[in-house]
Amino acid sequence: MRNASAGRPSEARSRLLDTATRLFYGEGIRAVGIDRIVAEAQVTRATLYRHFAGKEDLVLAYLSGVDRAMRSPAEEAIAAGLPAADTVLALSKGIAQAIQSPGFRGCAFLNAAAEYPDPESPARKAVLAHREWFLETITGLLAEIRESGAEPAARHFVMLRDGAMAAGCLFDPALISETFLHGVERLLQLHATSDHSGRPGPRADV
Repeated sequence: MRNASAGRPSEARSRLLDTATRLFYGEGIRAVGIDRIVAEAQVTRATLYRHFAGKEDLVLAYLSGVDRAMRSPAEEAIAAGLPAADTVLALSKGIAQAIQSPGFRGCAFLNAAAEYPDPESPARKAVLAHREWFLETITGLLAEIRESGAEPAARHFVMLRDGAMAAGCLFDPALISETFLHGVERLLQLHATSDHSGRPGPRADV
């Protein structure tokens, strides 16, 4: 439901989604019931169902919001027109900052994937769509550095990122972030100069 005068989501819908986002990320999606969300958002069940068909719809709205929050800085970094390697490093630093932020509980999409193993689940499909976008974005940036081997290098980047996100809520986040950034820097160096089979490739400045 929309606020007709402002053209923005209603206050009740925003409260519901903000509450669900906090609880889903902080405690897990399946662990949080509708009654808890309704109570903490201070709305009625009828209000919730005016805005969301059910919990699944609310979960999808949550994942969509997280997706937008991750796409926005990536799009801004790319739009800045920096060299591709600098853009990848900027995105990596953003990831490192997220790992060190208060209340960090890992990647919202990896967490959701663990709770929704069914490949036909709408939530699982939302996770895969987000990850496909992320991989394609990194592949495109690495292809600007060197087209050959861009996709394998991007997959390595995503694995580094996934590992850092998983370890960042278990161990020292500052150390994990430092290790992740060193790994990304080395990956960029190797991608610019190697064909990913151990053989030197053409010089990046030729």
